Amino acid sequence: MWKKISLIIFICIPTILLAQSFEIVQKPIIWNEDRERLSLEYLRDRHGMIQDRATIVPAMVVVHWTANNSVEKTFDLFNPVELPGRPELTKASKLNVSSQYVIDRDGTIYQFLADTTFARHTIGLNYCAIGIENIGSERNPLTKEQLIANEKLIRSLVKKYPIKYMLGHVEYYQLRETSVWKEADPNYITFKIDPGHVFMYKLRKRLKDLKLQEKLF
Repeated sequence: MWKKISLIIFICIPTILLAQSFEIVQKPIIWNEDRERLSLEYLRDRHGMIQDRATIVPAMVVVHWTANNSVEKTFDLFNPVELPGRPELTKASKLNVSSQYVIDRDGTIYQFLADTTFARHTIGLNYCAIGIENIGSERNPLTKEQLIANEKLIRSLVKKYPIKYMLGHVEYYQLRETSVWKEADPNYITFKIDPGHVFMYKLRKRLKDLKLQEKLF
């Protein structure tokens, strides 16, 4: 049975203290010795970081969409340790893609990995980024419920970690010429459009008070 965690965060607007509670459904994907080993190899070979454990210090949040319409499909995609197919990614590593969070279309938040556990979701930035996947696609734009859930989740993460940056997967290229980008192969890049510029505009508007940056230059 999935476990649920209830969180309460407080937001000051402007002098009124409001309480927002929400639940996080725990739905962990496989984490075993093989996934740990492949993650450590990825950190070393792709990011140039030698570590004893496959952990991150979160400094940013990257928002995605899944390009499918089901949490279960996303779980089945992320759960295997090794990446099935996708030669454009397996050339860099056999480690499967994943993310720390997945948000369903009704706004339900699922946690697949711990916040500080390494996940492969954004080239060049995995070592410091928490990934939030949203069930949806270009044909099935993200919902208002997902917008609200992203806001609540990101507010709670900013309270726990030194997160200064938030960007959509579609925007990650802009960090290639900055010191935060860590990717051994300058030609290793994939084109992304998720989660859409409109969604990111709306999300930034809701999180304006946090002053999260989208660019490092």
